[in-house]
Amino acid sequence: MRIIAGVAKKRLLKVPSGWTGRPTADRVKESLFNILASSIIDCNFLDLFAGTGNVGIEALSRGARKAVFVEKDNRAAGAILQNVKTTGFADSSRLIIKDVYRALTQLGQEGETFDIVFLDPPYGMGFEVPVIKSLLELKILSPGGFVIAESGKRDTLPSMIVEISIIKQERYGDTMISFYQ
Repeated sequence: MRIIAGVAKKRLLKVPSGWTGRPTADRVKESLFNILASSIIDCNFLDLFAGTGNVGIEALSRGARKAVFVEKDNRAAGAILQNVKTTGFADSSRLIIKDVYRALTQLGQEGETFDIVFLDPPYGMGFEVPVIKSLLELKILSPGGFVIAESGKRDTLPSMIVEISIIKQERYGDTMISFYQ
């Protein structure tokens, strides 16, 4: 796993041994950031179900102002800390080691808002819609911001969730990326 572009291009990221998570594939990540293009520059980026921090660190490498990583697995969280340090993004990163719903409640109470929210929950578990509803209810998404959900190709996501709608969907093998705005 590596950073594809930006100031940390080609840096390798640590994956903890024995970790059973599923990192976002490089070709999916590259396409995701090609679609987002200049929206990444100076944005506040929230990486939910962050795993090793692969996507959030790519956002920082491509010019995001800050990234907040939410991951409840301690081994993966340790990898995030090591990866942001290795890539030089420790000062523009924050890690919350909690369940996503508790982390969203905390961020809402703190008044945090994000221009881009990326979520990559375990496939087939149905986390996408409740998590998106929660972040909208807590007003964590900035006006005009994007929510991007990575899911399995068999997971059907609704075209509209509360006040945001799918503006684009892309399929890459068994992976579906849905862009809401």
